[in-house]
Amino acid sequence: MNFHYLPLEQSQEARGIVVVIDVLRAFSTAAYAFDAGAESIAVVGTIEEAFEMKREDPELVLIGEKGGWPVDGFDYGNAPSEVVGEDLSGRRIVMRTSAGTQGVVRCQHAGTILAASLVCARATADFIRSREPAQVSFIITGADGDGFGDEDLTCADYITDLLIDRASDKEALKHRVLNSGWGRRFGDPDYPFLDISDIDYCTRIDEFNFCMLYDAENGGRVFKPR
Repeated sequence: MNFHYLPLEQSQEARGIVVVIDVLRAFSTAAYAFDAGAESIAVVGTIEEAFEMKREDPELVLIGEKGGWPVDGFDYGNAPSEVVGEDLSGRRIVMRTSAGTQGVVRCQHAGTILAASLVCARATADFIRSREPAQVSFIITGADGDGFGDEDLTCADYITDLLIDRASDKEALKHRVLNSGWGRRFGDPDYPFLDISDIDYCTRIDEFNFCMLYDAENGGRVFKPR
C-alpha cells in the first residue's frame, strides 16, 4: 500500500482511494451532524450552489462558512458545537466550506472518496484496509505553511499508522492539532467564529465508529456514514 500526501491545490492529481481531510472543522462538523442523525451530506464548491439547491428543495439544511465566518442564510455555521445536541434525524445537508469541500469537488480521478477527520479516523482506516488498495491519497486541505494544515497532516499520519500497524500516541496527536496554525486561534478574540469548545470536539480521536463515504447519488457529491 503506497501513501501520497497532496495539498488542496493538487487534489485533481489524487488517485486510488482518496481521503480528503479537514480536521478544523468541516469534516469534524460533518461527523457530528451524522451523529445527530443526518441522512446525507452533499458538498458543493460555492455558496450560490448551496442556495440554489435549497431553492429547489427547501427541506435541505445548509451548513458552512466563507473565510471561517458563518454564511448569512445558512442554517448552521461550520462548527461541531452548533450541531451537537440538534435533532437532524433524516435530514439531508448541503455543506460548503473554504477547504474541506473544495478538496472533494476537485477530485476528478478518484476511485473512492472518503471525507475524514480525527473523530472518525480509525473507522476510516478500517474501511481502507477492507478494500486493500494499492494506493491511498491524502488531501491535506488546510496546508498553507507556518503550521497551517498540520492538524490535517496529523490525521493523515494517524490513519497511515493504523494501516501499517504502527503505534500512535493520541496525546501527542492532540498536541499537534492544538499547536497547529488554526488550532492556536481557537479562543482568540480576533477569531470569534472559532468557538473554544470546537477544538475539544475536533480532537476527540476515534469518537465515532463510522467513516464518511462518497456516494455518487444522482450525479451529486453526497457523503453517507458507513
